[in-house]
Amino acid sequence: MSENQIVNSNAEQQEPVAAEVAETATATTNVPVAPVQTAHDDFDWSVDKRNVAIYNPDERAKYDAVYDGTFKQVNDGEMVEGQVVGLTKTDVVVNIGFKSDGLVSLNEFRDIPGLKTGDTVEVMVVEKEDRDGNLHLSRKLARITRAWERIVEVHKTGEIVTGIVTSKTKGGLIVDVHGMETFLPGSQIDVKPVTDYDQFVGKTMEFKVVKINENIKNAVVSHKALIESDIEQQRAVIMSKLEKGQVLEGTIKNITDFGAFLDLGGVDGLLYITDISWGRISHPSEVLKLDQKLNVVVLDFDDEKRRISLGLKQLTPHPWDTLPEAIGEGNTVKGKVVNIEDYGAFLEIMPGVEGLVHVSEISWANTPINAKEFFKMGDEHEAKIVTLDKDARKMSLSIKQMTQDPWNTIEEKFPVESRHKGLVKNITPYGVFVELEPGIGGMIHISDLSWTKRFNHPSEYTKVGQHIETMILSIDKDNRKLQLGHKQLEEDPWNALEETFAVGSVHDGTIIRKDDKGAIVQLPYGIEGFAPNRHLNKEDGKQVLADETAQFVVIEFDRNEKRVVVSHTRIWEQAAADEKEAVVKEKKADAARTKKAVKDVQSKVEKATLGDLGVLADLKKKMDSEAKDETASQ
Repeated sequence: MSENQIVNSNAEQQEPVAAEVAETATATTNVPVAPVQTAHDDFDWSVDKRNVAIYNPDERAKYDAVYDGTFKQVNDGEMVEGQVVGLTKTDVVVNIGFKSDGLVSLNEFRDIPGLKTGDTVEVMVVEKEDRDGNLHLSRKLARITRAWERIVEVHKTGEIVTGIVTSKTKGGLIVDVHGMETFLPGSQIDVKPVTDYDQFVGKTMEFKVVKINENIKNAVVSHKALIESDIEQQRAVIMSKLEKGQVLEGTIKNITDFGAFLDLGGVDGLLYITDISWGRISHPSEVLKLDQKLNVVVLDFDDEKRRISLGLKQLTPHPWDTLPEAIGEGNTVKGKVVNIEDYGAFLEIMPGVEGLVHVSEISWANTPINAKEFFKMGDEHEAKIVTLDKDARKMSLSIKQMTQDPWNTIEEKFPVESRHKGLVKNITPYGVFVELEPGIGGMIHISDLSWTKRFNHPSEYTKVGQHIETMILSIDKDNRKLQLGHKQLEEDPWNALEETFAVGSVHDGTIIRKDDKGAIVQLPYGIEGFAPNRHLNKEDGKQVLADETAQFVVIEFDRNEKRVVVSHTRIWEQAAADEKEAVVKEKKADAARTKKAVKDVQSKVEKATLGDLGVLADLKKKMDSEAKDETASQ
């Protein structure tokens, strides 16, 4: 019988009295009321309801202790075991021996599908009494607490745990370990990179707890650590049995620019690009593929650094040791360009067998040839084997010896003064190198480009790759050199220009270039003259500017040096001098006429009169004045 159902006979007898007192108090509200005695104030608790026993103090203390012992003392956050005493559609009623039972959401027992009344479960006391006065229990918090304790323990011991991957999250997966959510980073799923996380959701896997955070009760697990542990054991076994020269089977797991990594069954080895093939390859992917299985030989290994160097080409004989008879001195071979240096190019005759074509063996021409311009990687060329050393594994090749030396008959095809069109191959500050045909070429000196123009650099006249007409000036057969000319294709115009540009002759000219020393003046007939800086002054004090046209007078003509010196200043200075000279001449003429007039008068007058003397005096004064002016002007 519950506490609310207990019936006390003493209380029943005293209830009418209390009711009567209460009624009286109500009827006489205007009269002062004496203190009312309640129904239980004189109740004797030592007498049971049947009024047949009285407890002495010792017995009362004894039975009070028994009564208090029927209630279990619990604290908030305490883990306790309870018994399922009832089930509803939403909750589970759990009795933990407290004064009241607790309700736990049925969702917290999803891992126990056959839960029934009478089962014992572990729960956590969240609150002994919440706002509604109920006992608040939680099985979820109990499971999490026990799971965290277990996780902390296995983290210390390194024990392997089993968990279920419940979902995918940013950067990894969520794993349920003993009822607690832990984080599995994507990098810790497998030793190989994983991109598809969804394939692991719902799977039960083994893990190792690698990191915990006590403050926020967070744990990080790793499946990769278990794989690496197994691999480490396998690696130790394999490394203990390794020997140089041992042949192993491996699977290509990664390809890089410098080689390929092979899985040898728990340990990785590196196959360098130079050990893949006897021939040259640009990238390992040219001959290898991912997941390809192949036999390799152990070249070297380091136990401490756990490095294994592998070789593939070493499983076959070196090509130089098995050269075919067709490869011999004097024979013609075809090879592919596999390397280009400043001094020449290497041709691969067969995988692992290369020969060098030196720059001196490219062409019969004596002009320098740039190997990097002549050869292109991957191109094929035919060449003649000049020397062959099997022991040193060296071979020298020649391309030019595939044809006859054209210098043996140079005079027949390129006689002196013959004209030819050539290709400009190179330009230097002192001349232009022209190729007349493969192996035959020469140089046009900068002074032989034009009769009339002076160039600071040959590139002002022609460019590399252009064609130019030339004339053979001389042949040096011993040194394989041709002296070429371009201006010699035309007659020397300076022989006929001496009269046209005689000293003192005036011509229109245009300034085409100026510097501190003077200016280059473009004159008629393509002639360029030079005007010193002081000969560019105008009459107004300024100078003739670039691209300006003015008159120039020739002050020097040198046919041998092909030089014409002109002046603009001399023109207006000469005009002023001529004008001044004309004035002096006019004055002299006037004086001569006056003297003659005086003599004529004197010869006609026999006797001078006073009037005549006056006239003569005036004439004499005029003559003296003119004589003084003439003296001053001189």
